[in-house]
Amino acid sequence: MKKYRALAIAAIFALSITSLTACGKGDQAVTDISPSGLPAVTGEAGQAPTIGAPSGTPPATLQSQDIIVGTGTEVVATSTLTVHYTLMSWSNGSIVESSWNSGQPATFPLANVIAGWQQGLPGAKVGGRRLLVIPADLGYGKDGSGPIGKNETLIFVVDIIGVS
Repeated sequence: MKKYRALAIAAIFALSITSLTACGKGDQAVTDISPSGLPAVTGEAGQAPTIGAPSGTPPATLQSQDIIVGTGTEVVATSTLTVHYTLMSWSNGSIVESSWNSGQPATFPLANVIAGWQQGLPGAKVGGRRLLVIPADLGYGKDGSGPIGKNETLIFVVDIIGVS
């Protein structure tokens, strides 16, 4: 009987430690590379994220993952957004641009940006950080645009600052 009690106590202790390890500050997030090969994103809310280099074949469909879940106003298709974002190209893992570098967030109607944002950002909330992996057909397509190459898969990390 003592043996079973000791095992039960050990199991409860192990579960408690595991549960506490999963807890953390609500404004900080770390993700590992998922089984689908999405890049790791780290960083605290209000600070520029760090994006790990992607690996493997890029996904063929839009991938959307909340890194930090916001609690404010929810993004809808007709929203005008104020965001900070970082853009990385999948093919070479380099940062293409980031509003964090200028220190100025971007403001725009969601209806006026690439389809990957229009499909991937609704449901996000102010205070949140979302990872979007956008295939070329929902980004800049077969022609590319500026520093974005032809048929490039895009990786965006978007912090939602304001929604109106």
